[in-house]
Amino acid sequence: MTDAATPPLPPVELTKTDITPYLAGNTGIRGVTTFDSGVAGPHVAVTAIVHGNELCGPIALDWLFSKGVRPVRGKLSLAFINLDAYDRYDPADPFASRWADEDMNRLWQDETLDGGDTLERKRAKELCPFIDEVDLLLDLHSMQNATAPLYIAGPLAKGRALARAVGTPALVVSDEGHAAGKRMRDYDGFSNPDSPKNALLVECGQHWEKASADVALETTLRFLQATGVVAPGAFAAELARFPAPVPQSFVEIVAPVTIETDDFRFTDAYVGQEVIARAGTVIAHDGGKPVVTPHDDTVLIMPNRRPAKGQTAVRLGRFVEGA
Repeated sequence: MTDAATPPLPPVELTKTDITPYLAGNTGIRGVTTFDSGVAGPHVAVTAIVHGNELCGPIALDWLFSKGVRPVRGKLSLAFINLDAYDRYDPADPFASRWADEDMNRLWQDETLDGGDTLERKRAKELCPFIDEVDLLLDLHSMQNATAPLYIAGPLAKGRALARAVGTPALVVSDEGHAAGKRMRDYDGFSNPDSPKNALLVECGQHWEKASADVALETTLRFLQATGVVAPGAFAAELARFPAPVPQSFVEIVAPVTIETDDFRFTDAYVGQEVIARAGTVIAHDGGKPVVTPHDDTVLIMPNRRPAKGQTAVRLGRFVEGA
């Protein structure tokens, strides 16, 4: 068995964007800016730095601010989420600033939003009135490992439909989330099949690789086009530098693996999107318990190479037709 130990630190190719000019905002909530077209339409939002060490999101939002992008209908909001964690970012130790006190992308349910005084919980409660008003959300993230970018579209058909309307990235993952708590993209109406609200989380690539910034920008521009908050031909020159979208593939998560012990080890150096041919293949050990693939052609989504008890180790999925 290969002991897949903590991998070496990937090269840090991106630099931290100075978001100081945008922190005042215009909404009364620090780091949140809303532009209102004055024309009826949805409230569309793009959010960045739910995790403070994910640098591609601020780059995309800085581009929108610097280009003076404004909605032609509805509202457009640009929001920097976990300011305390982002303030702590240090390129010499880039994993350390993922959060200040706890993972902000596990807090979006009543029991955590209503209780506790960690920096992330205080910030989430501060942001709730804003998030409550958003109709369509794109939440920009990045990953530990340098794999192809992907959407986390949630478990509902409406999430997959929005991903299809945007068109890129090419891989769309549907899942129920994490045992440790709800993500922002799963908050309230976003995860209600009877609500018109909708949200996507996009994993743009490895945290600090240069390509992740390009994915964040392209996805953001295509998302704004798809929601109709900008003119159909907006961003034509910028989008021309990216390859044409390719047909999307859809993965349904059937078995998220939550780490139960302090001794979790993968059997190989998985990075994600590997397809394991045979059901029952051992891919990890959690203490003395083997973790096995539930079916043939299991897809590994975002294996956690820095595992900790209570976190998601990996999501095990299968390709589905068309979704």
